[in-house]
Amino acid sequence: MEYPNRVKPLVLDQEGAAKDVVAHGYSFPSMHSASIPALYFSLAKEAKKKWLWFLAAVLTVLVGVSRVVAGMHYPTDVLAGWILGFAVMGIFALLDRYIHKELLYHLILLVSALPGIFFVRTNDYFTALGCLIGTVAAIYFERKYVNFQETKKLPAMILRVIGAVLLFAVANTLLKLPFDKQFLAGASLGAFFIRMARYAISIFLIMGVYPMIFPLYERVGKKK
Repeated sequence: MEYPNRVKPLVLDQEGAAKDVVAHGYSFPSMHSASIPALYFSLAKEAKKKWLWFLAAVLTVLVGVSRVVAGMHYPTDVLAGWILGFAVMGIFALLDRYIHKELLYHLILLVSALPGIFFVRTNDYFTALGCLIGTVAAIYFERKYVNFQETKKLPAMILRVIGAVLLFAVANTLLKLPFDKQFLAGASLGAFFIRMARYAISIFLIMGVYPMIFPLYERVGKKK
C-alpha cells in the first residue's frame, strides 16, 4: 500500500533546483533557531534583566515552531538549531572567562571560522565571514584613529542609524559594479570571495570610518 507524501517542501517554488544549496540553504540545522537563543540569551546574560530572559525564551520557542509551521524545517532541524545556539553561547562564555587578551580572542574567532572556506558553499557563510573580518578590523582602526563616543541626543542617534543604512547601501552597490551580475549570483568560489570582501569592506566603513563624522551630528539642534 502506498502512502502519499505528507511533507511538502514549500520553499521549492522558488527558483533553483531542489538540491541547490546556494538557492535554498542547508536544512539541518535550522540557523534561525540557532541564532535566536545565541543572541537573546547572551543579551539577557549581559544586561541581567529578568524580562530579557523571558523574552529570549519566548522568541526561541516561537521562532523554532514557526520554521516547522512554515514548512522550512523538520522538527529535528529546529532541535539541532537550539542545541547549536546554546553551544555557541557556552563557547563564548568560556572564551570570556579564560581569554583576556583581546587580540588572541579575535584570532581564535577568525581561525575557527576560516576552515569553512574549504567546504561551505552558501552565501550566508561568506556574508558572516566578511562581517566578522570587517568588524575585527574596524575595532582596532576605530580605537586608534577615531575614539568613538556614545550620545544621549535623539537626533544624533537617528542620524547615525540613517547614515549607516545609507552608507551600507551605497558601498554595497558600488562594490558590485565592477562585476557581472551573473557572476555574482553564481556559486563559484570567486563569487563567494567577492561577497565576503564586499561585506568586510562595508562593515569596516560603517564601524571603523563612519564614526569619524559623529561629532557633526552632535551639533544638530544646538543653539549658537
